[in-house]
Amino acid sequence: MRALLAALCALAVALPALVAGSAPATADDLSNRRAAAEQRAAAAEERAADLAEAIEELSGELAAALTRLAEVEAQLPVAQAALDAAVAAAQAAQREAEILAARLQAARDEEAAITEQIAVDDAREQEIRGAIGQMAREAYKGGRDVSGMSVMLDAESSQDFVEKYGLVSTALRTQTQVLDELTALAAKNRNAQARQTAVRAKVDELKVAADAKLAEAREAQRQAEAAKAEVERLVAEQQQRTADIESRKAEAQAQVAANDAERAAVAGELAAIIEAQRVQREKEEAARRAAGQTGGGGGGGSAQPGGARPGALFANPTAHNPIVVTSEYGNRLHPVLGYWRLHAGIDLRDRCGEPVYAGRDGTVQWARHRSGYGGQVMIDHGWVNGSSLMSSYNHMSSFAVGGGANVRAGQLLGYAGNTGTSAACHLHFEVYVNGATVNPRSYLGL
Repeated sequence: MRALLAALCALAVALPALVAGSAPATADDLSNRRAAAEQRAAAAEERAADLAEAIEELSGELAAALTRLAEVEAQLPVAQAALDAAVAAAQAAQREAEILAARLQAARDEEAAITEQIAVDDAREQEIRGAIGQMAREAYKGGRDVSGMSVMLDAESSQDFVEKYGLVSTALRTQTQVLDELTALAAKNRNAQARQTAVRAKVDELKVAADAKLAEAREAQRQAEAAKAEVERLVAEQQQRTADIESRKAEAQAQVAANDAERAAVAGELAAIIEAQRVQREKEEAARRAAGQTGGGGGGGSAQPGGARPGALFANPTAHNPIVVTSEYGNRLHPVLGYWRLHAGIDLRDRCGEPVYAGRDGTVQWARHRSGYGGQVMIDHGWVNGSSLMSSYNHMSSFAVGGGANVRAGQLLGYAGNTGTSAACHLHFEVYVNGATVNPRSYLGL
């Protein structure tokens, strides 16, 4: 019993450190905590999804640190909820162990009291038996019958009879009382021994239950300690990752600057191509006018490519049908620098090594690696509805075409990858109208 109490005391000392001074959690409180944790986990997962979209601006260790930070922040609410549940289970197990220990002690106290009473009654029974034996020995030594008839026959006078009969009656009453007490003690002892047997069985049963509950409480405490250690580990990693990312702001700025420079270079090359096309179109138009011809090349075609959705100018460039959009065109908050930047394309699901197809007939302007774009294929689709139309396919791992190639809609351009500043394999698809990016959704019929 002392070992059980010592173990319970050790649990009682350990649990407050896990609870950090909080009161035992009720079922409602634990339910509320769980709901709050689920909300925090959902918010963290949403932030992680946003980060996965915004991380294309970054690469290397900084991108890895940001990704891991998002994972840690998504795991923290779940770990905290697990800690709350483990502490509540440990508290409940400890309380039940304490109740069983108290019941066990009460049963043992009852057993001790019964044992002590049996000993007292046994001593009294032996004392009575001794007194009866003494009376029997004295009667035997006197050789006389103590019945009423012998007293009457032995009396010398009526007065002597009265006196002797009174003594005999008193002796008989004493004998009867002693025998009655002996009988009662025997019955009492039998009952006490039966109770003692029952109580000992109860003690044994409670001991087994108390030991089992103590083991359960110890395991619950171990799980709570492990949950607390996991929360502390995640918090420490969160702090370390946050500090690491903060220290890499200059690196993030440099990566953004490099991406901006590459985007400006692409814009400049597209502008040169468009200008050359404009000059060529003007020459052709002047030649036609000089020859007295009309029409021709006025605004370019707008035909829908085969396999395209109704009203779309581009067919599906991915291996997935229907098209799966994983990230939209538009402004994003930079995860390190804290300001908004344009995500100039739309991210489409294409896993590592899956094919990438031309969305429309055109001429490949280049197929090469370009800084943040990674492996990029740029296709000029000519003039459509009076405007220059081009498209680019980015983060590709390899190419099936080269610069100058004429391609048809649905023709293989290469394979999806995770090159450039990309967080995972996918196709980053961009559409350019007169050299400026536009939202590709409507052009894909989405």
